[in-house]
Amino acid sequence: MHPYRTHGCADLRADDAGTQARLSGWVHSKRDHGGLLFIDLRDHHGITQVVVGASLLEAAERLRVESVITVTGEVVRRSDETVNAKLLTGAVELRAQTIEVQSAAAVLPMQVAGAETYPEELRLKYRYIDLRRDKLHRNMMLRAGVIASLRRRMAEQGFTEFQTPILTASSPEGARDFLVPARLHPGRFYALPQAPQQFKQLAMVAGFDRYFQIAPCFRDEAARADRSPGEFYQLDFEMSFATQEDVFGVLEPVMAGVFEEFGDGRAVSKPPFRRIPYETALALYGTDKPDLRNKIEIVDVTAQFAGSSFGLFARIVAAGGQVRAIPATFAGNWPRSAFDKLNDWARSEGGGGLGYMTFDADGAKGPIARNLEPERAEAIRVACGLQPRDAVFFVAGAGSEMVRFSGLVRTRIAEELQIIPRFAFEFCWITDFPMYEINEETGRIDFSHNPFSMPQGGLAALNDTDPLSIKAFQYDIVCNGIELSSGAIRNHLPDVMVRAFEIAGYDQSEVEARFGGMLNAFRYGAPPHGGSAPGVDRIVMLLADEPNIREVILFPLNQQGEDPMMGAPAPVTPARLKELSLRLDLPPAKTSA
Repeated sequence: MHPYRTHGCADLRADDAGTQARLSGWVHSKRDHGGLLFIDLRDHHGITQVVVGASLLEAAERLRVESVITVTGEVVRRSDETVNAKLLTGAVELRAQTIEVQSAAAVLPMQVAGAETYPEELRLKYRYIDLRRDKLHRNMMLRAGVIASLRRRMAEQGFTEFQTPILTASSPEGARDFLVPARLHPGRFYALPQAPQQFKQLAMVAGFDRYFQIAPCFRDEAARADRSPGEFYQLDFEMSFATQEDVFGVLEPVMAGVFEEFGDGRAVSKPPFRRIPYETALALYGTDKPDLRNKIEIVDVTAQFAGSSFGLFARIVAAGGQVRAIPATFAGNWPRSAFDKLNDWARSEGGGGLGYMTFDADGAKGPIARNLEPERAEAIRVACGLQPRDAVFFVAGAGSEMVRFSGLVRTRIAEELQIIPRFAFEFCWITDFPMYEINEETGRIDFSHNPFSMPQGGLAALNDTDPLSIKAFQYDIVCNGIELSSGAIRNHLPDVMVRAFEIAGYDQSEVEARFGGMLNAFRYGAPPHGGSAPGVDRIVMLLADEPNIREVILFPLNQQGEDPMMGAPAPVTPARLKELSLRLDLPPAKTSA
């Protein structure tokens, strides 16, 4: 017999009754029934109930939960009234003949059994214990299954997995790099890759045609619920001689297939996914990451308020602003307190409030309706497709903040109406992103998306068109309001690349210095190519129905980018700094008031 186990803790069945078995695992829980002790023994696979009789009772009683033990005994059928249908092994139990303690557990900082909640810092400090808990353990196994499925599906489409460098040069990917001092080259630094962007393009130049990898990426940026600080993983892929539709045709069956495979019966969009131009997404949904489970569409009612008797909105329109309407089916039945609550919410989000009208058989009602010509109120009703018992909410203003706020209102109204189905995955592509935007900090033209993208119209557009009106062959794939991936058809022509960076403020010498490797490669013959890179962490987060991305990462950092378990980041010794030719210039220590 094997020294540790003949079976896993999920393996034994009724047919095994009368045989000898040996199991090893953690003491999940204990129950004393007076003369008999029941132990739920847990391993990676599941749980088996162990019955401990009088001869072993004293030793078993001393065992703390989460101690690791090996139990040898006889497999016995449970009586009909004690069968546990919730366990795979619930028809049997193991009657212990010997118990060997492999590792005794100390008093636990948190319990594994049960559903008690604990502070995140405690969970991260003792992550190896937290990972023993059923939900988190299932999340990690889901993640492993998703990655295996992604690999299989990409290989089936003719993609080859390669590994790109981790120590590389800095690249303008929109976030701060993590820098690594080069000991053999004092004063110089490697950068951890924000993405394998240049390397995967160079693989196309090298003639490999279809590349992918489950790529680690590193960005020195703040944490969010859907973004882990420090590092993340993505399904990175690139393909030669490909149009935008070719890229979509590769990724759509992969995404749909993975979400159907692991979605637990939830509805999944069927390919082809809906394509929505960037400007249309902002107009209809107030965001370039729309949740299409929410069927509300924003309506532009600027014309209906232009020159109207509702002075506030008329003045906003006269100043070049816009009025957007968010229809709300059946919200006309809400009590006044519900509208007041929404108004308070809008102020808490930085809005000036939230105007509205309701409709009944006699027409429009409410504060705005009382100060608006009836024919204009009727035009709004028609434009929004409203019926008696419906309502409409308004957002007025100008610029990106107004657009953002209208998207927030759309989401909040849908939540109040409870019309967003939970058990569905709605995919879409956002296309035709602007090539450039104005950097709010510097006031200068900057890339709005991936700087290595091909501008629509090529060199002629770069030379002859207002940069802020140029669109790029750039696209995002979005699911349930979460951006899973950015991608693009790449700029593979040296003269187009130099000109594109020149518009963003990089002269040719700087482009040659920073991206010379890729630029020179393009001069030796480069195929048209494109790709994308869906985030693995976000895919698993959606499938696991987790609100926080740390719940699907094995050993994540906390919101401050720290690892409480390993004590990272940590100071280094003066000798190590000297070896790296570094001297610290730390900011003054903060003092309490």
